[in-house]
Amino acid sequence: MPALTPDALRAAVEQLTPSRMPVFVRDLVDATTSAQQAQSLAPLRTFVHTWGVFVAIQRYPSRAARLRHLEEVVSGGVEDPADAITEIRKIHVEAEAEAGL
Repeated sequence: MPALTPDALRAAVEQLTPSRMPVFVRDLVDATTSAQQAQSLAPLRTFVHTWGVFVAIQRYPSRAARLRHLEEVVSGGVEDPADAITEIRKIHVEAEAEAGL
């Protein structure tokens, strides 16, 4: 797991999911702008948390694929989403712990 810094997270996103780089950069710019305007580090903390969890999940392709499947179940509206939501929460909790959040 990389350090929870914008540079380390950027390198991880570039390696794991290069297609997500435009979103990463946009989120970083938005967080930096919000932090400056609000004179608060909260937007940057949220950015690091969000992308730290994302990287922790993406580091394991099977876990990332499982999460995508569960999100499809929830958004599909065909099946009862309760079990899928529970498992999504579990994946996120595990990723947060792995990232040290």
